[in-house]
Amino acid sequence: MALTAVGYLLMHRNKAPETSSSSSDEEWDAIIKNYNRENRQLRPRIIDYENVIFRYSDEEFKSHFRISRNTFNYLHDIIEENLVRHVPGCPTIPSHHQLMIALWKMATMDSYRSVCDRFNVGRATAVRAVRRVCHALFIKSSRFIQWPTGERAIEVMHGFERASGFPKVIGAIDGTHIRINGPKQNHADYINRKGFYSIQLQIVCDHKTLITHCYAGHPGSVHDQRVFRLSEVADYVNDDDKFLENCHMLGDAAYEIHQHLLTPYRDNGHFTGKQRNYNYRHSAARVTVKRCIGLLKGRMRSLLHCLPMTRVDLMAEYIIACCVVHNICILQGDELNVITIPEHNQENVENNGNYSREVRRIAGVIKRDAIMNSL
Repeated sequence: MALTAVGYLLMHRNKAPETSSSSSDEEWDAIIKNYNRENRQLRPRIIDYENVIFRYSDEEFKSHFRISRNTFNYLHDIIEENLVRHVPGCPTIPSHHQLMIALWKMATMDSYRSVCDRFNVGRATAVRAVRRVCHALFIKSSRFIQWPTGERAIEVMHGFERASGFPKVIGAIDGTHIRINGPKQNHADYINRKGFYSIQLQIVCDHKTLITHCYAGHPGSVHDQRVFRLSEVADYVNDDDKFLENCHMLGDAAYEIHQHLLTPYRDNGHFTGKQRNYNYRHSAARVTVKRCIGLLKGRMRSLLHCLPMTRVDLMAEYIIACCVVHNICILQGDELNVITIPEHNQENVENNGNYSREVRRIAGVIKRDAIMNSL
């Protein structure tokens, strides 16, 4: 399933039936077993915490939810209609209450037990609220995650050149691993090169750390270049209409050089001054995507440590929902001061003998040399 500038991979090997009320929590079976209302014992919880939230100052509100109160209201207005049940059944909790629960879960590392106690809801209600909000954000993703075109593309190129001196950059691309608990099926596929379970997120961003394309869902063991080839961006690089004025993306050495995807020179021990200068400016421009990933994980801290779910078929939608919140905050000018830690990628590029790809690769090498000599 794919949307404009958004890639979403369903991991069908252990896919469970998906409904609007399906759970992304690892203990959903336990919830069903304990759902007998007659025998259910009510646990003591915090009462009327929502009124406490309303008394928060703007700074306190942002420190808890990682977004400002104005951004929260804007976000609520966008997805409110998607949070209301339109079929007969038990009434849902208020939409703003659902959004608070979901944002708290996405932006903190609290367990569902803690979230339920804080917002005075049952566990099933909490996981359904998170699922419903994530799905609503995913539906709206094409509105906020868009590939730059026209005047917007020109603005992005000028922004990168002002910041780094590197010409005609339409975006920087990189991948990151989102840590997960080991799935019950095919768990070995999800162990990445660093030795922990993860799924992959590939991001393209502009000079303002606004995400212009994201693609999520592949197991951690898959190589970055393969993730790239399976994403929409691989089709984009062969479409000159996506790259106005022969512009290009910038990627690290894990990617294969292409006319529209430039990589740094490899250090073979005989670097020239021009090659060093090219690599320096290339790195100065590409650091934007490292910062973008750091800001995303710093704001949505559930992505920073371990994803609070085990149903792999729902993880990609959750991650893309976090990316949508990140973009909405950037567009609303809702800045967040976080410490970003760059991630290093030392993988080698896979070889492929396809002739058309080789032609594009040679064109990329020629283009890279021309830019190096012009800097």
